[in-house]
Formats: sequence, C-alpha cells, structure tokens
Amino acid sequence: MFYNIEGEKVSIRIKAQPAASKNEFCEIYGEDAIKIRIKAPAVEGAANKELVKFLAKSFKVSKSDILFKTGQNSKIKIVEFPLSDKFNEWIKSNYQ
Repeated sequence: MFYNIEGEKVSIRIKAQPAASKNEFCEIYGEDAIKIRIKAPAVEGAANKELVKFLAKSFKVSKSDILFKTGQNSKIKIVEFPLSDKFNEWIKSNYQ
C-alpha cells in the first residue's frame, strides 16, 4: 500500500516524475508507491516545491504541514501531512 495512516497523520510513498506537462496523480508504481507527475523540473528543489503545492491543494492541507520524511533528493519520496477529509474522499473514490 502506498499510504499509511497513523492517528491524525498520513504518509504516502511517491514516485515523482518532474518536468511533466501538468501536475497529476498517475498509476500505482510497483507495489508501494504512487506516481505523481510534476510540471517543475528537478532543479534546485523546484520539483519538491511544486509537489508540496500540488499535495496541499489536492488534499486541502497547509503547505507548511507537508513534511519530507525521506527522499528529498530522490525520485522516491515519503511525505507526511495531517489526515484530511479530502484525502479520505480521494482514497475511497480511487483506491478502495
């Protein structure tokens, strides 16, 4: 499973694809990550900033609440943020 919910926090394992034509969620990557395409290039942290912005907007959480647990300089990342109703709706409509 690409996400893990513990209490009021959720962490998701992401395969980031920078320099895409648009920001979007894609397919499950392997068995335990979700592929996310990001518009920004992987230069000087631009893709990570765009990823945080995309996740914050998608799940209605503050950008400052999104933390990189691992992989800040890697294509495979684990990010953590507060569990939101929007995330629960997204999981139910797409992955259950």
